[in-house]
Amino acid sequence: MRILIIGSLLGELGIAARIAASRGAVLDQADTVDIAMRVLRQDARIDLIICDVSRDLARLMRQLAAERFTIAVVAAGAEDDGDAAVAAISAGARDYLPLPPDAELIAAMLAAVSLDRPPALVARDPAMTGLLARAEQVAQSTASILITGESGTGKEVLARFIHQASRRARGPFIALNCAAIPESLLESELFGHEKGAFSGAIARRTGKFEAAHQGTLLLDELAEMDIRLQAKLLRALQERVIDRVGGERPVPVDVRILAATNRDLLRAVDAGTFREDLYFRLNVVTLQIPALRDRPGDIAPLARHFVDHFARLNEVGPKHLTEGAIARLIEQPWRGNVRELENAMHRAVLLTSGCAIGAEDIGALTRQGHTAVSPNAAESPMPDARIGSLVGQRMVDVEQRLILETLHHCLGNRTHAATILGISIRALRNKLRDYAAHGAAIPAPHNGVAA
Repeated sequence: MRILIIGSLLGELGIAARIAASRGAVLDQADTVDIAMRVLRQDARIDLIICDVSRDLARLMRQLAAERFTIAVVAAGAEDDGDAAVAAISAGARDYLPLPPDAELIAAMLAAVSLDRPPALVARDPAMTGLLARAEQVAQSTASILITGESGTGKEVLARFIHQASRRARGPFIALNCAAIPESLLESELFGHEKGAFSGAIARRTGKFEAAHQGTLLLDELAEMDIRLQAKLLRALQERVIDRVGGERPVPVDVRILAATNRDLLRAVDAGTFREDLYFRLNVVTLQIPALRDRPGDIAPLARHFVDHFARLNEVGPKHLTEGAIARLIEQPWRGNVRELENAMHRAVLLTSGCAIGAEDIGALTRQGHTAVSPNAAESPMPDARIGSLVGQRMVDVEQRLILETLHHCLGNRTHAATILGISIRALRNKLRDYAAHGAAIPAPHNGVAA
């Protein structure tokens, strides 16, 4: 994780910075908000900002919003300064770090931010180990690779594995979810922009291509990219140059492209929503990740990995899965794949009393999350009582209730909720924005996590 510290490193904030560095974070530092904004415009790899409240946090938040940065901000200030903490959260900071710093609290904050990143690669099933062997074989090449698979199978995890096994392992790995960025901003996010290129472009800003120079760029959910922008991406792949928005000359880049999608790109080509020449340019090698139900040998080790991870994260003490629980997990269809299993194990850690997670706990969790599905579910009507409870309500109200309850169920995780709902992350974000504008309370990301 790359963290930008705004403030002096001579005092207690410096101690917090050293604790974060000891936990594996890479640090950048700026004395003022103006210097920090220059750093952000030049480096698209910052994951988290920790800002001293004495450095005009409110102005920082306004600047980030004006220039369309979406980086999480943690405010840092005196432990006994309640007014500063309230002002920081009101200004838009994700959290408040009291000083002098507590090492475990900093670890929890870093863990909460890193939940946006994919889990470690765990593979035991022959279907997956065979895929990894093939991925390692092609990793040393310079060819573009297309990674396909259902939502939640671990496409970004595989992309990181390929990067680490490649000749570019010492270079940056940059991931961009094309569905999570509004269409109007995606071009600037990819290629950067020059000062004055559009309203709000108050200074030059580098994009993900330049940030990934001499490294690897993963374009996730590539099929969601507008077809006009696909033409510019094709030129970047062919010519190894990019054009910043509003730029007057091309910028050379040395980037290896990995693309990921859960959609059938050939069907998108036939439908006219994806360029055929771009498809063949990306599809030098295709790696198809099997669904979790097709790799049952991975369910138990993944489940144990997630239980250990979330038990540490939430400081609830050691927990373990019984043999009955493992058997129940293997029986499930896991329509949301590894992501759904991860979410179920997170709930198990939070909701199960005692150190043992048994089969009865798994049964309750899968019923709560609607994981277990009858083979004839498509033919089975909804019970009359459930239908009756909806009669008289407007469709838009039922939809809002479903979306918000699903988001609560997923502990505020937008990606998990979108997967369960069967919609894109972009569609979910647009819905939540509309609900918030009409006064609805929207669950915050990572709601329920220790941090």
